[in-house]
Amino acid sequence: MPTDPESTSAAPGGLTGDDVVHLARLARIDLTAAEREALAGQLSRILEAVARVSEVAGPDVPATSHPLPLVNVWRPDEPRPSLPPAEALSGAPVAEAGRFRVPRILEED
Repeated sequence: MPTDPESTSAAPGGLTGDDVVHLARLARIDLTAAEREALAGQLSRILEAVARVSEVAGPDVPATSHPLPLVNVWRPDEPRPSLPPAEALSGAPVAEAGRFRVPRILEED
């Protein structure tokens, strides 16, 4: 694919039009020249933001996924009586030998 002079000019963050064309090709997206230029600027700003975050995160800053600690509240695992088979099967369209009867979906080999 031939490149035009505009495609090699870098956006403020350092991405060129050729970089955007390459990314679009990997994603199998066709872009117009206007879309390529707009995306070069947008992607450059995203990369700059990630770089700023990387500057702040140092070895003394622990990695976190949430700003506040999360705690799961689990109920005690205690055995309880379950539904009797007749009641569990009461809403089934078809029951057979104490089980749900369903259509066969797999062929035997």
